[in-house]
Amino acid sequence: MPTADAALAPPVAFHFTVSFGSTPPAVDGSFQEVSGIAPELETEPVAEGGENRFVHQLPKAMKNPRLTLKRGVAALDSQLVAWCRNVLEGGLVRPIVPKLLHVFLLDANGAPLRAWSFANAYPVRWEVESFNSTKNELALEKIELSYAYSKREV
Repeated sequence: MPTADAALAPPVAFHFTVSFGSTPPAVDGSFQEVSGIAPELETEPVAEGGENRFVHQLPKAMKNPRLTLKRGVAALDSQLVAWCRNVLEGGLVRPIVPKLLHVFLLDANGAPLRAWSFANAYPVRWEVESFNSTKNELALEKIELSYAYSKREV
């Protein structure tokens, strides 16, 4: 049974998984890094005549950065690789099929502590990071996704 101190402690950032569509988290859900969970409300400055002490900042629209996923270069039979290939190598001949994406922050037992959902996500960039013969590192790929909106679920 966790202690009261353990329940109040902030979760660690290194135990997480990603799921695409209705697919449960599996091999394609393992990433080295997830970034871009940062919704932001854009504002528009409006000066009021006769008021010189400040400028009003009125809400304008939600702004979502690209969600970036980084992992080791995956095999061609990966469902995520197939999705990226269809979108980014298809030349817009085939329709882009957006997916619901979830990012789960996990506890020590693998149960979700926090969850974020990303509606209508689709890949917009698929980069293989540089190869360097003087470094002993994994070959990494970075996938950037655009999405309509995000929501913190838990």
